[in-house]
Amino acid sequence: MKNSHNTTSHLASDFDVEVVVTIPYYQSFHDETVNLINAMDFNPKTWLDTGCGTGAMINRAIKDFPETKFILCDPSVEMLELAQEKLKSYPFGDLLFLKPLPTQDFPPGLCASPDVITAIQSHHYLTPDQRKKATKGCYELLRDDGVYITFENIRPATREGTKIGMKYWKNFQIKSGQDPKAAELHLDRFDREFFPITVEEHLHLLRETGFRVVELFWYSYLQAGFYAIK
Repeated sequence: MKNSHNTTSHLASDFDVEVVVTIPYYQSFHDETVNLINAMDFNPKTWLDTGCGTGAMINRAIKDFPETKFILCDPSVEMLELAQEKLKSYPFGDLLFLKPLPTQDFPPGLCASPDVITAIQSHHYLTPDQRKKATKGCYELLRDDGVYITFENIRPATREGTKIGMKYWKNFQIKSGQDPKAAELHLDRFDREFFPITVEEHLHLLRETGFRVVELFWYSYLQAGFYAIK
């Protein structure tokens, strides 16, 4: 059943359980994002997580960056409520929850310029124009030298590669305990409910947006992670 308040196929209440049998290495996306920020040798003062879901990214990041102010935003009311519940033990002053809002609708001056913006598995649902708008919005909001980190589902470079990649991904889901029909239904959403682009298209979009450093730093199955510095 689809969550009517978000584009993900998972109900908000089931998301944390279902996503780990749907997306290979999903929890590693959070770990590697934190590892990347640690490698950049700076302590972010402000970190915005857009498409924050149930707050899993910030729940992980706050352990390494206890002095950082975290801002969470998501299109889904239910996801934001779950994130608030998950993070309720942390000092209120260190967390700011914005009203439900998709990245492509960020207004100018949404919040004080963050040092870090993360978008984990949240923008591959967008149309090409929406994706450009979302990426530009993150760029404009970041402070100079700030870093944007995103993970998304990816389209392989060839038709044959897409066919192999889809089977590879389906096998992962089934081995992880997903019902074969549910796995098939999820992959049927490719190009219908989520719209992956290739690694090369991602890199081009980030450069075209204006980022001065653009890198691929993670790739597995049909998911990839990128970082870009303003």
